[in-house]
Amino acid sequence: MTAMRSLLFLAATLSLGVVAAPQVVWSQVAPQVLQMPIPANMARRQVSVVVRAGLTNTKKLPTDALRKARKVMLAGSEISDATLKALADRWDGLAAQKYERILVAQSSSTNASDIAYYGTIAVSTGRVWSLPDVIQALGYLDPKTEPADRIKVYGAMLTAHAWAGNSLALDAVIDFNGSGKLLGPMSEATRKKVLAQGAKDGDGRAALHLALALMQQPNRSDADNALVKQYLGLAAKGNNLMISTTATNLLALPGDGSAKTVPSQ
Repeated sequence: MTAMRSLLFLAATLSLGVVAAPQVVWSQVAPQVLQMPIPANMARRQVSVVVRAGLTNTKKLPTDALRKARKVMLAGSEISDATLKALADRWDGLAAQKYERILVAQSSSTNASDIAYYGTIAVSTGRVWSLPDVIQALGYLDPKTEPADRIKVYGAMLTAHAWAGNSLALDAVIDFNGSGKLLGPMSEATRKKVLAQGAKDGDGRAALHLALALMQQPNRSDADNALVKQYLGLAAKGNNLMISTTATNLLALPGDGSAKTVPSQ
């Protein structure tokens, strides 16, 4: 059992007796994504926001070929992958979703940037069903090489959905904001909004997620450790027994849990 699994196993079982403890690990599928002990709320995973309307008028397409192809697609017939991409590049949400699914079927890791980008177009235009694919793909991306204009689109989509109450998007905002992370260091404004959304949810999950993500960071400052303690304190007050117990027991560990560094795998 890894150090991370051992720490969370201990924390979650100290007062739950024979109750099976969930294990928190960094995803082997999407390396930047923290697998939380309690899944994101299923109902709130479907919260959808139209961040950008995208292409809604076929007449606005620049060529007859694209206009005809879009009509064929909207009628339910297949068009070529290249044509789907051409429509998706013009922010046709349906084309983007269809093209993203083709890329996923080919290779989630090899096509990660395009899956994230075209999936983000799909989600941004109201097709929230692509969000899990997007988040998985984001976990493969290198912040140093991913185009800045794409990162900006990812951030806009994730925050719009997170602040609207989408539980998957809120998780992603926590996972991808931070030193060396895809969306960069978490701003104070973002931190406050994450905590505010977590307070609305009431289960303490967002606060625990913030704490665990920060505990994974090596060479934390005293200020970071104080934040860990603050987050665990908030999580301990939540209405979810497993989350509150895990947070309470992490606080009870030597150094109030904040002195522990939980290494990634």
